[in-house]
Formats: sequence, C-alpha cells, structure tokens
Amino acid sequence: MKKSLPSLLLAKISNALLVSLAFAALSSALLPSFASAEAETNSDIERILESLSLEEKIGQMNLIAIEGEPSEQQLALIREGKVGSIIKVNGVANIHPLQKLAVEQSPSGLPILFQEDIIHGYKTIAPIPLAEAASWDLSAIRASAAVAAREAAAAGIHLTYAPMVDVTREPRWGRILETSGEDPFLSAEIAKARVLGFQQSNKHPHQNLLACAKHFAGYGAALAGRDYSIQDFSERELRELHLPPFQAAIDAGVSSVMGAYTAYDGIPATANQHLMKDILRNELGFDGLLMTDWETIPNLIKAGVAADDKQAVQMAINSGFDIDMVSSLYLNELPALVREGTVSEALIDNAVRQVLRLKQRVGLLDSPYLYLDEKREKKELLSKRNWRSTKDIARKSMVLLKNNDNILPIKKDVKSIAIIGPLAKSKVDLLGWWAAQGEEKDVISIYDGLTKFYGNKIDFSYAPGVTIDKFKASGGELIAEAVEVAKKADLVILALGEQHWMSGEGGGTASLHLPGLQEELAQRIAQVGKPVISVIVSGRPYVLTDIATHSTALLQAWMPGSTGGEALAELLSGEHNPSGKLPVTFPYHQGQVPIFYSYKKSSHSFDAGPDNNRYTATFRDVQSSPLYPFGYGLSYTNYEYSDISLSDTNMKRDGKITASVTVKNTGKQKGREVVQLYIRDKVASVTRPIKLLKSFSSVTLSPGKKKRIDFDITEDMLSFIGADLKRTVETGDFIVYVGTSSVDLKQVEFALVD
Repeated sequence: MKKSLPSLLLAKISNALLVSLAFAALSSALLPSFASAEAETNSDIERILESLSLEEKIGQMNLIAIEGEPSEQQLALIREGKVGSIIKVNGVANIHPLQKLAVEQSPSGLPILFQEDIIHGYKTIAPIPLAEAASWDLSAIRASAAVAAREAAAAGIHLTYAPMVDVTREPRWGRILETSGEDPFLSAEIAKARVLGFQQSNKHPHQNLLACAKHFAGYGAALAGRDYSIQDFSERELRELHLPPFQAAIDAGVSSVMGAYTAYDGIPATANQHLMKDILRNELGFDGLLMTDWETIPNLIKAGVAADDKQAVQMAINSGFDIDMVSSLYLNELPALVREGTVSEALIDNAVRQVLRLKQRVGLLDSPYLYLDEKREKKELLSKRNWRSTKDIARKSMVLLKNNDNILPIKKDVKSIAIIGPLAKSKVDLLGWWAAQGEEKDVISIYDGLTKFYGNKIDFSYAPGVTIDKFKASGGELIAEAVEVAKKADLVILALGEQHWMSGEGGGTASLHLPGLQEELAQRIAQVGKPVISVIVSGRPYVLTDIATHSTALLQAWMPGSTGGEALAELLSGEHNPSGKLPVTFPYHQGQVPIFYSYKKSSHSFDAGPDNNRYTATFRDVQSSPLYPFGYGLSYTNYEYSDISLSDTNMKRDGKITASVTVKNTGKQKGREVVQLYIRDKVASVTRPIKLLKSFSSVTLSPGKKKRIDFDITEDMLSFIGADLKRTVETGDFIVYVGTSSVDLKQVEFALVD
C-alpha cells in the first residue's frame, strides 16, 4: 500500500523522487465532498503538525503574491517551506513547477494552496455580482459560481476570494459592483447560493473551489463611498445590515472568511478581537479559516493603532487571523514573538490546523497534483456549456427600466438601426472589474452581438458619438456625426455607460452622472425624432434621470461579461423576455444618496405630498422618491396581481400563516415574474423600517396563464434586533405586502398573538 502524505512526513522520507511518485499515483482519486469538513479525520493533520518546526508552521500561514516570473527570493522561500499559499499565479503550466518545488524540495513536502480573485467568472466572464443579483434567480447565480469553479479548478486554483457579501447603500463606492446590493435578506440568499455554487455544485470535488466570504465586517459602509475610508456605525447597524449575509455564508459551509480593510467601533478589523472572536467565531459559529486582506497587518501602523510591525502582528494573531496576505510580517515577526513568550505557540498551531484542513479538503494532502491537468484545463475553459450557462445569467441580469409605446422588442418592420455610443463596440468594458483571466478577444460586444443576431435582415450603422477620456469631457465633435447617422436610421440604440476601470476597487466617484458628454449626446440624438433605446453599461447605479427623459426605452445592462452582446441581442429582439429586478435603488438626483427602500420610520413623512409640505423628511428642491426603486423591473408582458389572502389573520408564536396571491400574465409574451414579499412591524420597542423584504418567488407564465403563489410567514420573519441588541419577537400588528417591486404592492394586515 502506498503511503499518504502524512505518513511520508512522519517517516521523514528525503528522496524527493519517491515522494513525487507516491503523489502522482493518487492524482486520479476522487475526494470527499467539500460540504462537510467535520467528516474529514484530523489525525493526519495532527501528525503533520507535530512534525513541523516553528518556522515551517509559520510558513504555512504565509500567503505571497507572484505576479509574472517568481523572483529568486520567492523561489527560495518555497524551497525552505516558508510559503503556504500563493495568489496571482494562474494556469497549470505556471502552477505545476511551483507546486513541484514545494512538494519535492521543501523540508515538509507540504503542497501550496493556490488562491485567486475569481469574482464573477474565471475565463468565461459572467456579469458582475451586482448584475447577477438583479436576476433574483438563485439557481442561475449558483450555476454561474459553479462555472467559475470548474474553470478555475481546471486551471489549478483551489480557493477564490468570493463571494463578497458586503451590503451597501452607497452607489458612489466603486466596489458596489461586487455586492448584491442594498438589502440584507437578498444579499444573504445570494451569499448562500454562491457559496454552494463554488463549493458543492460540480460532480467531482476537484471541480469545485473553496469559497471565502468577505469582508468581515461593514466594509460596505465606507465613508462617502471612498474606498478604505473608516466610518463608525452602531452595533445595531452591524447586526441588522452587515451580519446576515455572513451568517448565511457560514450556514452554507463557507470555508474561509476575509477581514475588512475598515474598522468597527474605531478598531480596524485586523486588530478587532471582539469582531473576530466574540462575534464571528462565538456568535455566528464560524469554525473555518480567517485571513487578512491585502497587507492589512501593516495597515494597522498606517491607521495609527500599532507602533511597529511587531505590535501589528501581535494584534492580528491575537484576533485570530490564520493567514497573512502578502505582507510577510507573520513570517518575519512571529518566530521571535513565540520564542519570547509574547505569542503562544498554541495560537500558531490552531492557525496551521486551519490551513492544513483546507489543503485536506481539496485533496492536496493526498494528491498535490490533482488539479494540474492541462488537457482538462484546455477542455473546460470557454466550453460551450460554460458559455450557455453564463449567457443565461447575463440575460436574466439585465433590467428593463422604461419601454414607452412598447418600442421593445424590436419590431419586424425595422429595416435600419444606428448603434451609437462609446460602449457600442467596446469589449473590455463589458468584462468589468476583477475579470480574472477573461480576455477582450473572447467578448461579444453590443455591436457584434446585434449584427450577428440579425445578419442581413437589418441594415446597421455605427458612430461612437463621444469618447470617454478618463475624467475629461471629450469627443464633442463626434456628436454631429452621430446625429447624421441617427437621421438615416429607423431606430437608434445608444450604448452608454462607463469604462471598466471606473468602478471596482478604488473606483469611487463623486458624480453619479454618466462620465463625459454622454448626457449631451442623448439629448442631441433624441432631438432627431427617432425612437431611442438606451443601453447602460455600468458597475453601479448612475443618475439616469436625463438619459431616461431622452430615451424611448431604457435597459440597464450592467457590465454583462463575455456573452453580453449576445445576451443583449436576444433580449432586444424579443427572443427572450427581460425579467431582471433592481437589487439597489437608482436615485433621481445624486443629492439623495444614500437612498434605499427600507428607511426606518420617523416622526415625519418621507413624502411632501401635493401641497409641498416643508415639514417632512424630504429635500425642498428635489422629489423624495427615487428614479427607479428597489425591486423594480419591467417586462415585455404584463402581470396582474390578485389581492392577498391570508390563511389566518392571527398568527401564534412558533406558528405560521400563509399569504397567497394569484399572478396572471395578461400580455402576449411568455415571461418570468419575481414576486416579492415585504413586511412592516407597525409598533415595536425600537424603530423599525417602513418595510423589509422577507421572501420572493419566481413564476414563469405563458400568455393568459395564472398561478397562485404561497408564502409561509414564520415567527423568524417577524423577529428583529431588540433594545438589548438581542434578536426578539414581539406580539402586535403587522402589514404584509406582495407585489412586483418595493413600491408597487398589495397589502393586508395580520397580528402575532400569544
């Protein structure tokens, strides 16, 4: 019988060739599912731990970045067993020699865990996460994560820094594109779907990825949307808004969690023992690996809470961080701290157990070359099934915001279309930020998608209209040319938005108007008098008030990924019916920000009313309502909702009642409707939101068909964080709302009784 890696370690076999052959013999073995770490035995891990020197243990806690060719210093660290994980190395050909070096030349022979930012696809790039959230389709979101896992795992990657589960109400923040929007319930449901998609959805475990929920906690509250800026927020906000998606990810079995750049209660996350130990570990029940974000240990010095590297490392290890990302401060400082007795070696051992457990879960301790199969890599990347699945979520993510005169879908009598705008032929901008190994050459642009779909059935023309030159408004001379092109067409498609680098990490913006002269372009094109369909490519909600005014139809396409042009063509043509719903509020004016659907009730109304009452919680110079509310999205068909019926108007504790509506497709096209349920607590011991999303359900109906949708309302759905900051439920009256968006709702009341 061939020995496993732990046995080889205990025997201290020095012959690297024999070790390599033993590993290779196991490379085709199927592994246990990622779903249950507890099912894996820890005896091998304990034997490995006993065999490691202090320096080798700390090496397992060291995550380095290799961008391009590895340096001699990096190769030496791997050879010495001082690297446990690597980021920014992709592809079997690049990973294999580094893994071979660790396995066959380091003293411990321990393999490396390869990690990467795989946020919305690896090679076949999916829509940005905010866009996927607009699908409200949990199965499609899970399938999208499974595609990313298959491709990345085939390329030798073991762990992804996703899902990002931060909740935000700040469209100025560049990283809103990585979130699932403004609502904690929707974000929690999507967090669960993405964790399961990454970790459990493919047939063989070595086709899956370890997931990492980030950033714990409150990163989405960055001050004024400026990345990394610290904003204090209450414990109530932490518990009501920021923790639910993390709890959902943990309940789904997420393998690791990443700390935030920012702080909670004035203490940076990397040094926050209360946040990481009391809340993450003890309250939320997380028992997996905790890692820092990029260089957040030295950031403690920059933030002024640590005097030097030694103190920063002590803070991080005492807060429970198992892996140091990139800074190498664990490697440099921990040995001395342990030897002088400042840091317990038991803390080191616990951290190394977490690292080894992940390596065990992906099979590396038995077969370190399992993921390194170039034939599988070539077959999997950009495969037809991955393309189909990605295009499905791209179609479902796009949100129809306006459709005057039913101009969409494009009618069969349209003979000529002018495609105008700076995003019309762009490919890289459809990929968005964090596009992993996606390449511009593989993207279907808006122009290419439409011309390919229609062939010679429609005569297409093109003009860029304007250019987007960083922060400058340029390309004014192109507007006149675009106007002339528009005059010759039956219909105009305006492809507007932002370049891919304008959103994403570090992509904060003070202005929420489309960059450059795009609003002027829309105005001038509208003056031509032809129907105008505006398509917005962006990673955030922009103020589209002016664009909507000058558009016959308006479609939010987000940054839709590799298949974006094809998906868009299939929607505009009517081959598929739009079904996306906004996961975030679109402001009418940027001065409304932050604006979201679930404001807490106050003593004064949010609506000035027809008499323009100034004594309200509104601005005097702009409407109080958004341009497009949370949950909003149109269809090519129409849906009729019945009144809500309740199984009982009184609900007992520990019981449930059922709210039912019948939804009918009264239009002429088959469609998918997202039916949303919200609840308001009329009177509570703490101020509660005017309404909160508590459930949703999708229904697909052919013309004339109808279906009854039942929602079970349970006591848990009525619970909230009470005055003592503990979850509680209080008897009293509630309003349940069901409808097509957060503002278009039927309602009925019921009571919770003892």
